[in-house]
Amino acid sequence: MTDFSPAPILVTGASGGIGGETVRQLVAAGAAVIAAGRDAGALARLADETGCRTLEFDLESEDSVAAALEGVELWGVVNCGGFGGEIATPMETDIAVFDKVISINARGALLVTKYAARAMIAAGRGGAIVNVSSQASLVGLRGHVSYGSSKAALDNITRVSALELGPHGIRVNSVNPTVVMTPMSAWYWGRPEVEGPFLETMPLGRWATEAEIAAPIVFLLSAGASMISGVTLPIDGGFTAV
Repeated sequence: MTDFSPAPILVTGASGGIGGETVRQLVAAGAAVIAAGRDAGALARLADETGCRTLEFDLESEDSVAAALEGVELWGVVNCGGFGGEIATPMETDIAVFDKVISINARGALLVTKYAARAMIAAGRGGAIVNVSSQASLVGLRGHVSYGSSKAALDNITRVSALELGPHGIRVNSVNPTVVMTPMSAWYWGRPEVEGPFLETMPLGRWATEAEIAAPIVFLLSAGASMISGVTLPIDGGFTAV
């Protein structure tokens, strides 16, 4: 049950794996999609593949976000743009890196929500926003003080936005994925001393795929989730339930 509005859904971080797969699944479900991301080449290839529109802006610049979204008709948003930062303890963390992680993962998503929600309210059709958070916001993960903090902030942005936007018929939810084993994540999570103990703790005992993260995002945007708002949904093989 999808029943997507003709108005587009904006997906940030669409040049990445989860964002790109979300675009593919949304288009396959009949949604009009605007894909935004940092890699212009990847966005162009995604547009050729799916027929989505593309949009470029800087998540760290309010002026850039405001200008890009001015006059853009939207029904929904997926805030998938993100930055991993560093693996460091609180004693070793580089505060400049911490600031950048917060700026992109939390502040950037809030900026997109700020200007997208204005357009959605003005259109008067309701809508849905899904923020791509992380299991790192729900539990303490070694080395993840910057990333986990940014995603915990994002979860609170989700809850407050659900409260504020609900009267306008706009639902806001977060998904909180476990690791998708990509070359980018393998440098840390692929280490035997990290991967082994982590997967032994997870009930399903394996990493997620990009498709397994995108599918719940698409569901939360759909009419089938019309009474779901303000949730943080772990997609983590049961890891945070242990």
